[in-house]
Amino acid sequence: MSQSDAQQLVSTQWLEDHLSAPDVKVFDASWHMPDTGRDAKAEYAAAHVPGAVFFDIDEIADTRSALPHMAPPVEKFVSRMRRLGVGDGHRVVVYDQAGLFSAARAWWMLRLFGHRDVAVLDGGLPKWIAEGRPTEDLPPMPRERHFTARRNASLVRDVTQVAMAAKLGDEQIVDARGPARFRGEAPEPRPGLRSGHIPGSKNVHYATLIGEDGALKDEAGLRAAFEEAGVDLGKPVISSCGSGVTACILDLALERLGHRQHSVYDGSWAEWGMYPDLKVEVG
Repeated sequence: MSQSDAQQLVSTQWLEDHLSAPDVKVFDASWHMPDTGRDAKAEYAAAHVPGAVFFDIDEIADTRSALPHMAPPVEKFVSRMRRLGVGDGHRVVVYDQAGLFSAARAWWMLRLFGHRDVAVLDGGLPKWIAEGRPTEDLPPMPRERHFTARRNASLVRDVTQVAMAAKLGDEQIVDARGPARFRGEAPEPRPGLRSGHIPGSKNVHYATLIGEDGALKDEAGLRAAFEEAGVDLGKPVISSCGSGVTACILDLALERLGHRQHSVYDGSWAEWGMYPDLKVEVG
C-alpha cells in the first residue's frame, strides 16, 4: 500500500521501506486507560519503531483545563512539534501499542493544527512486531524543525456546539464508547460522572471498526458498522467518547470512507457527564 492509495493509513511494509526517508517522521502516540495498569512511556522506552519519538497525549494538551488531554493552544502544539523534530513538509506516521486505540488521537490533532500529511500505521506496533520487523530501545535525538500551524476549527466541537446539535438535530452525534456505558448500564471509569449518553446520539463502539488483527476494517466493514447504528453517512457527524481519544477512531474511519463533514467533541463524556444541567439519556 502506498500512501497515495490510502492517505489515512500506511502498511507496515510501507513504513519499513520508508523508515530512512528524510521526510518521514514516526510518532509512538500510545496511551492507556488508567485501569489497564500499563505505562505507555515505559513500554515505548523498552521497544519502539526505529527513530520513533513519543507523542505524549497527556502532555501535548491544554494542561490548564480540568478535563483530560484537551487539545492544547496552538502555540504549545507548535512548540512540541518543533521539539519532536517535525516540521513543514514532513510526512508523519503515527502508531500505538494497542494496534489502533490512541494513534488516531494524534492523527486528529495534527490535522486540527493544519498538518494534513499524516497517516496511521495500520495494525500498529503489535502487527509490526508480529511480522518480525525491527524495534529499538534507543532514545532518538530529533533536530528541531520549523512547524507552521493553522488551526482548523471545523474539526472540533465544544460543549455549547454539541448541546445545540443535540437540540437541533442538524449534526449526528456518534458515541464511540462501549454499549453498556452508552446505555448507562456500566459505571464510568472516571469518578463523579453520570451514566448514559447525550440525548439523540448514536452508538458505534470503536472496537466494531477494528479487525481481529488490530487494523482498521475495510471500507465495507466500516460502512456496515455505521449504518447498523443508524448513522446517515450523507450527513455531518460529531464524534464523542469518554475523553476524546477513541472518538478520533470514528473520524479516522469516516475519513477513510470519504466522509468529510466530521468533527470531535473534545470534552466528550468527561465534560458532558459532569454537568447536572445537561440532559442525559439512558437505555
